[in-house]
Parts: sequence; C-alpha cells; structure tokens
Amino acid sequence: MIGKSMRRAGVALVACAAALTTAVPAHAAAGYSAFAFSLSSSEPTIYSFINSATKTLDMTMYELKDTTAVNDLIAREKAGVAVRVILDHRETTTNASAYSALKAAGVGVVYSSSTYYYTHQKTITVDGTKSLVLTGNLTSVYYPTSRDFGVFDNDTNDVAAIEKVFNADYAHTAITPSDGDNLLWSPTDARSRLLSVINGATATLDIEEEEFSDSTVVSAIVAAANRGVTVRIALEDPASYSSEVAEVDGAGGSVVGYSSSTGFYIHAKVMVADYGLSTQKIEAGSMNVTTNSLTSNRELGIILTDSAVASVIETAFAGDFAGGTPA
Repeated sequence: MIGKSMRRAGVALVACAAALTTAVPAHAAAGYSAFAFSLSSSEPTIYSFINSATKTLDMTMYELKDTTAVNDLIAREKAGVAVRVILDHRETTTNASAYSALKAAGVGVVYSSSTYYYTHQKTITVDGTKSLVLTGNLTSVYYPTSRDFGVFDNDTNDVAAIEKVFNADYAHTAITPSDGDNLLWSPTDARSRLLSVINGATATLDIEEEEFSDSTVVSAIVAAANRGVTVRIALEDPASYSSEVAEVDGAGGSVVGYSSSTGFYIHAKVMVADYGLSTQKIEAGSMNVTTNSLTSNRELGIILTDSAVASVIETAFAGDFAGGTPA
C-alpha cells in the first residue's frame, strides 16, 4: 500500500502538472467571488470550502485557532483527502493546539521556514483547482469583531502558481513566485503591484487597512490625492500612524479610524480603485502597508477587475468608512 506521504506528493505533482499543461487562454473559464467575514462566532463559508475537498487540500495560515476548522481538516484527512498545512513558525504558541491535533490525526503539518520573518499568508487551495485568498486568519475569537474578506479564485494560472509556492514553502525550499494572472507576493513584488493599483487610480481610491507605515506606498497614496483622486481610508488606530495620516489629510484625502481594543476592528487589507469605472481594480490579501510585510514576510494577495468582487468589498468599506471617526 502506498504511504500517505507518497500519496500526498504524487497527488500534488499530478495536480500541478495538469494545471501547467492545460492549454487554455489566460482567464478562460476563470471565476471569482468574494465575501466579507460574517462578524459572528463562526465562518461557514470557509468551513464549506474546506469540506468541499475530495482529493487535496493545501492551507497556509499565519494563525489557526478555530476548533471547527481544525476538526474539518481532520475529517477531510480521514475521508481520504491529502491534507497539508503550513503554520507560521513564530506563532507556535497560538498554533500549538492546532498543530498537535492535526499531527496526531495524520495530517501533513509543518511550521514555516525561518527564511520569512512571518509566514503571514492566509490561503486555502482545494483539489488543485480553486484557491481562497483571505485577509483574515482562522482565529475564531476575533470573528465577531474583525473586518476581513475572502476572495475565491479558480483561474488556472493563479492556482498553479499558488500550489507551486505551497510545495516549495512546505518543503522549506527557495522559490521565486509566479504572479499567474492576478497575484502579488511578498517578499518579491507586492509593493510594486500595490503601487500599480494606486498609481492607476483616476477618480477614486478606497483603502481599508490595519497597518499603514510603508513610506513608498503612503507617498503614492498622497500623490493620488494631490492629482485629484478622491482618497478615502478606513484605518485601525490612526493615532499609531499620525504622520502618515497627516500627509493624506494635507493632500485632501479623508481618513477615519476605530482604535478599539474590544469593539469593531479593521483587520482587512484591501484597496478599490475607480469603483464602477472601466479602470476599476481591486486588491485584497494578507499584506499590510508596512515595510516588513512587503519585503520580509511571506504574503499573498490578488488584484482583479471583477465587478462582483468589487461590489462585496466596496459595500463593506462604505459602511465601515461611514461608521468611523475622522482622524
């Protein structure tokens, strides 16, 4: 009987080879959708995606502290799905319970390479055909209060790129990630790809971020406001970024914040440029607007023009911006 580790490796290689050799034009049959975290005690959309796996499930997660998600992963393994999980090597205390439970159940689970300061990526790929790119972790204590998003992506080139990086990161081997059709990665091209969204904005730029300190990105946002783009930012704890906020305000942008340790928390990392226009672009992912996040961590995001994804993110943003306190 073939060992479980050999089965995992074989399935991953077959899935990756199939994705790379499928002769389709870019974006053919690709589908995208998004959801805002439900602000409740559970995330059923994520659980349903985990439970949809029939062959393979690969997860990279900065923090995994959700008993339901862990039990679902174990159930998939017991059902014959080859489940592999990468957890951040600096968050061993947070991830200890999940790591032990998964290991005991025979799930392939490893701590991430120290090559990256944090493995802050939050991604799940099912059956080598569909990936879920998240801004939030699977940490259930924060679900009721944190603004976060998930984007589903079945673009063949994107999923193949995500799986190739996963295989390298799981084995702690070096890799230069491919962007597929829509991706951005840290520590390779995240900053330049974010700048392409910001610099391409012609009318509006809506941003929702937990952290806001990378000078290059902040300067590009300020430049957008100076050239007449309507810039709106919903930020967690603006007081921690007072000089950056002052720059945005001075250029005519608008910043609101929440700054609450117990209530609603802006954990999202999203940008929407030119919402509703032909030049519309949406970015969502794990990377914060910090130098460490953009240059030292393993992070993954996605840039799309999809109207349905834009609508989900913009609708949540509009409510959050309206409910914030001007900074």
